[in-house]
Amino acid sequence: MIKISPSILSADFTKIFDAVKMLENAGADYIHCDVMDGSFVPNITFGQYMIRDLRKHTKLPLDVHLMINNPDKYIVEFADAGADIITVHAEATNHLDRSLQLIRSTGKKAGVSLNPHTPLSVLEYVLYNVDMVLLMSVNPGFGGQSFIDSSLDKARALRAMIQATGRDIDIEMDGGISAHNIKAVTDAGVNVIVAGNSVFSADNPADMIKTLKLL
Repeated sequence: MIKISPSILSADFTKIFDAVKMLENAGADYIHCDVMDGSFVPNITFGQYMIRDLRKHTKLPLDVHLMINNPDKYIVEFADAGADIITVHAEATNHLDRSLQLIRSTGKKAGVSLNPHTPLSVLEYVLYNVDMVLLMSVNPGFGGQSFIDSSLDKARALRAMIQATGRDIDIEMDGGISAHNIKAVTDAGVNVIVAGNSVFSADNPADMIKTLKLL
């Protein structure tokens, strides 16, 4: 089944908890939390304290995407704050397998994210430790970018790689996904969709979530 993980970064932060309740009522599967450090990516967003406060207000799984350098320094803090899935970038850690082991040691699901230019080969020897692979379909750090079409070929190749392992690993995609292209994305093997602007800039965000789940 396709899961929708709306990015809370695109919400109005003055009404953040109203947005959380809307996501719950609309049938969102996760809340995607984009953590940016101003170093790995240009922007700065929020950290573990935001995750802690979100955890108090929702039972939805918190899908925490660490767009930060040296993620191992903070993994335990995000786990303790209430993250359910912690995803690190392969490009941001010198020891990817160690980072994944650390996430799993906290009892959380472990994810790996790949930038558009990063080859799937970096996953070859770590898939045994992975619950989800997040493919960036835009360059990370900014919302509102156009979808990179080659991401579809990458998703198809990743789905074949995962099937060869026999493991049940989710493929998530983030960037430029809307009602116009979600069918092509899911047909390529993606089963978790991150939607930010397409949800929160819609006239009725709740209806947009329901629409995306049906497409």
